[in-house]
Amino acid sequence: MADAEPKPAVQPLDAVRARIDEIDAELLRLVDERASLAIEVARAKAAAGEGDKFALRPAREAQLLRRLLSKDRLAAPPGLVVRIWRELIGDSLSRQGPYHLSVWGGARAVELARSRFGAAPRLALAAKPEDALAAAKTPGGVAVIALARDSAWWGRLLAEPTLKVFAALPCLAAWGPMSTLAVGEVDVEPTGSDTTFWVTDAPGPAAPILTDLSRDGVAASLLVEAGGLKLFALAGYYQPEDERLARAPGRLTGVIGAAPQPLDV
Repeated sequence: MADAEPKPAVQPLDAVRARIDEIDAELLRLVDERASLAIEVARAKAAAGEGDKFALRPAREAQLLRRLLSKDRLAAPPGLVVRIWRELIGDSLSRQGPYHLSVWGGARAVELARSRFGAAPRLALAAKPEDALAAAKTPGGVAVIALARDSAWWGRLLAEPTLKVFAALPCLAAWGPMSTLAVGEVDVEPTGSDTTFWVTDAPGPAAPILTDLSRDGVAASLLVEAGGLKLFALAGYYQPEDERLARAPGRLTGVIGAAPQPLDV
């Protein structure tokens, strides 16, 4: 009979607690240093005449988080890593200029807004989606709006070229299916793994539209239909002027933004 493998030595509880205290002190020092650098960024932008520019950069954030999640870890799950860095990023952005959220869609939308943007930006509830979109057009504004069968609020973005969908919530597949979109006057850039949001007024069922798109090499899925409009999620990053979308069914069509795919897939 083979000898049982020796069990790893168990550290004394007092030693583990002492090490946790040391790590906490070092974490605080680093977090404080990071916060001070955000202040320096704000000063540098003001000196360069960019103090009024909204500092939110969704693509850069997604790429940062993907790099962090790709690193070897002993025990920290993706959700913990994302929550910590979302709070750090949100606090940094709030130090660089106006930053506020307008949320429509109930408690779940509020929860998703906080998990995506952190606790630092001021949050207000909107009475209707249109109010949230109006708030997103003010300096530092972000609209966080749930997808609902009785509202085609996303169709309004076809007539609002400065407003774009830039995030789909939740940002981790482990936190549930996509149910809410974030909109703002921000630059939307490809991250290497994205979903593009496309609207059409093509009548009839979605199946023939999906077939037409697939013939042109576009993989799509219907998200929601309301008010005579359909909102589709396209796999990948598409420019608004993409010829494949120009050939797609519908008289009133258009790309309304794009968002990184879930960070844990």
